[in-house]
Amino acid sequence: MLRGRWLLPGASLALGAGLGAALVARRRPEGDAAEGLLARLPVVPAVAAAAAGPPALPGSPELTKYGLPGPGPGCGDRESYVLCYDPRSRSALWVIEQANRETLSCTSTFRPVGDFQEDDSVHEYHRANTPDYRSCGFDRGHLAAAANHKWSQKAMRDTFYLSNVAPQVPHLNQNAWNNLEKYSRSLARNNKNVYVCTGPLYLPRMEADGKMYVKYQVIGKNNVAVPTHFFKVLILEKESGEIELRSYVMPNSPVDEKIPLERFLVPIESIERASGLLFVPNILKRTSNLKAITAGNKR
Repeated sequence: MLRGRWLLPGASLALGAGLGAALVARRRPEGDAAEGLLARLPVVPAVAAAAAGPPALPGSPELTKYGLPGPGPGCGDRESYVLCYDPRSRSALWVIEQANRETLSCTSTFRPVGDFQEDDSVHEYHRANTPDYRSCGFDRGHLAAAANHKWSQKAMRDTFYLSNVAPQVPHLNQNAWNNLEKYSRSLARNNKNVYVCTGPLYLPRMEADGKMYVKYQVIGKNNVAVPTHFFKVLILEKESGEIELRSYVMPNSPVDEKIPLERFLVPIESIERASGLLFVPNILKRTSNLKAITAGNKR
């Protein structure tokens, strides 16, 4: 069950409390259409910087004589998804993937068994490895779901990099979260495209002293961060040209799988504030017709 003492900025995470709102319609002038998954990412700022090539070093040449200690979170694309990596948490800030009838029509690719692997593109100081998850009590929870990428053996294999994984409570991973992933695929089969953005959250919680703290467990020798919650944002492209936005948050704890998924809908602004990401401003650059689905709206 969701705990009311966890606070998501702009909304309570308590079941049925403060999440209901009317269907919101947003309209802006339509911008130039961008092509390709990387170009259409809803979290554009970090990707735009990466796509433009290495930026010039800030500050005077003398100050940056020996370079900078790091570029901060970096973005990279694989066969089946784009990822923005956070070296501090040893996991991704977000992962985005595209699903539609075509990508989900092939079911012949077999899921690798025991094939999780280190991401060699991440410096060894900043990446998780398989021993970190050994006997830790958590599942290696996919962010970009393996079952979304049966259309290509390489695409599926890419989902098993540990950079696409976060420690997830087994009951959540195997039940309620799995149900959300299945629901995402069902939406993809009934719309033109669905862009799925998934990531961890580390939310503040009020302790007994009345103060707010951000606390989370770490596992393994590499101190892999255990998220307090996970978010999943679905951007639906409908055949009519309308864009529909659905945003979900689930706690990283056992959740009754019988609870309707709509009870986990939250306003997108809450995820934007909690994660430091922006979705709506970037989506509105490409559409004049955006509808956000929140709790209380059954479609």
